Amino acid sequence: MSRRYALLDRDGTILTKHHYLSRVEDVALLPGAGAALRRLQRLGFGLIVITNQSGIGRGLVTLEQLAQIHARMLQLLEAAHVAVEAVYFCPHLPEEGCACRKPAPLLAYEAARRFGFALEESLVIGDNACDVEFGRQIGAFSVLVRTGEGHRVCGEGAVAPDLVAANLADAVAQLGRRLHHGAGVR
Repeated sequence: MSRRYALLDRDGTILTKHHYLSRVEDVALLPGAGAALRRLQRLGFGLIVITNQSGIGRGLVTLEQLAQIHARMLQLLEAAHVAVEAVYFCPHLPEEGCACRKPAPLLAYEAARRFGFALEESLVIGDNACDVEFGRQIGAFSVLVRTGEGHRVCGEGAVAPDLVAANLADAVAQLGRRLHHGAGVR
């Protein structure tokens, strides 16, 4: 059996939500995110971030700024003893219809091929409807957190994730209980 992976959204799930985060000094982990991801690793999951970054396509964020933002996020996570194995991003505008913008599955396929894991054995955790649909597209267990856009998305009722949680810490606690009781996550 291959290692299992959690495919995580960035903004509103791990990092505080900003309107097109473009400044490295604004990078901040959501409260409890580091400890939650550490626990998710202890549950045996590898961690990969997959994020839509249309700010690049809109000219609001440069590739250099994005690299600095991701370096700072990884630095903060490393300080919390969390190892993210890769960060994938889509730089395109929604209207471009690319194959890499969530909920399209291309970036998940690339990650699964690179790290050798089964998508149907993975988790997708995010704060937006596209994250839930992304999970459905790849056959993964989908978790919607109520941080970031999650509260609004839950209120709209347009998506049906496998699990809804208050935040990343609550999501991992619920996942841990499911695994402990043999309920599994697929």
